[in-house]
Amino acid sequence: MTALENAQLAQLIDHTLLKPEAARADVDALAREAEALGTWSICVSPSMLPVETSVKVATVCGFPSGQHSAEVKAFEARESVDKGADEIDMVINVGLARAGQYDQVEHEIRAVRDVAKAPVLLKVIIESAALDDEQIVAVCQAAERAGADFVKTSTGFHPAGGASEHAVTLMRETVGDRLGVKASGGIRTREAAEAMVAAGASRLGLSSSKAILEGGTGSGY
Repeated sequence: MTALENAQLAQLIDHTLLKPEAARADVDALAREAEALGTWSICVSPSMLPVETSVKVATVCGFPSGQHSAEVKAFEARESVDKGADEIDMVINVGLARAGQYDQVEHEIRAVRDVAKAPVLLKVIIESAALDDEQIVAVCQAAERAGADFVKTSTGFHPAGGASEHAVTLMRETVGDRLGVKASGGIRTREAAEAMVAAGASRLGLSSSKAILEGGTGSGY
């Protein structure tokens, strides 16, 4: 791969640190590494905000279970925006999706969108490995109706698994070029990252960004 191609891949990456044991020093190191690698952003827990960095700052909301009320998710998102978050990655209530209550899924996404207004980007984590194809399509449609900017495969913490090429392809087919698609969870090699992009991902959530960009194998998120 040429340096330019490497830089292009880096610009698709949300360099991620969401481990419960992460400390402030770890987040500062993440930010410095992201700047050196040229990633699009860092993605950190909301308790770590604000972060001083020249890259974009993303954070999570309702993470990782999604089993928070819409009001709690909205409060968390509002506080994160007030502390400088450029992007919010919110987890849906997967139980609602599996029960076919897509109107309620739309409601909670809209509650977050109402407090995380443009230019803040809103990404909706659908936990695709826990859903069937019909549910994936319906949740992506709900996210689009609610005004989301991206749909995202996974938290990386669900026992059902993380991103798959099949899910990314289905999500891209559903939202077309109207929304972004973020693949995250279990992407640990350059080959896997490039496969997700080929399947339709326009953003990647990676915790082993340096190893992946260098062609090695990472671990974790």
